[in-house]
Amino acid sequence: MKKNMLILLTSVSLVSCATGPNAQTGSVIGALAGAGVGGIVGSQSGRGLEGAAIGAGLGALGGNAIGNAKDQQNSRSQQGYYDKQGRWHPQQQQQGYYDRYGNYRYY
Repeated sequence: MKKNMLILLTSVSLVSCATGPNAQTGSVIGALAGAGVGGIVGSQSGRGLEGAAIGAGLGALGGNAIGNAKDQQNSRSQQGYYDKQGRWHPQQQQQGYYDRYGNYRYY
């Protein structure tokens, strides 16, 4: 039981490092999914509660890692833009609009 609590506390402390919105959501979803799967797998060996605790910790870590990667990807995408030809421009997009012919017009 002490080992399970140590795993859970370690995973919670590591998860708290990344605090983006997708990282937080991923942690919660991963913990719930991991607890469910861990509980089912653990119940096969007669240790459902321990399996759920381990699954929740590992699921929270995995969900946080995936959510944090998505947050970083979103951060990078906000530091530039793609033009109509699909070329990446690393600076902020100038204000304007596309006319009905597909040409970009600046304000």
